[in-house]
Amino acid sequence: MTTIDYNASAGLYPCKTNKRTTRVRYRRFDTVAEAVRFAIEDMPDVQLRGCVLEVDETRFDGNGIRRLYDAQDYPLLRRA
Repeated sequence: MTTIDYNASAGLYPCKTNKRTTRVRYRRFDTVAEAVRFAIEDMPDVQLRGCVLEVDETRFDGNGIRRLYDAQDYPLLRRA
């Protein structure tokens, strides 16, 4: 697993969706931690599977984002 600075800025690129799904647009986040929380806690699962998180030219797919959220060093509180 890549060591990540959760305080670095990040861009979240959502997947393409069908018309029946609420579309999430590209978003820029001040921190990786905020981007990861948004992707896991606020995005529909179907969109998480196809989205990409970019941090300092390193990319994480939906599974990689989930691993960042589940990591012991994730700095934010998780929803119960």
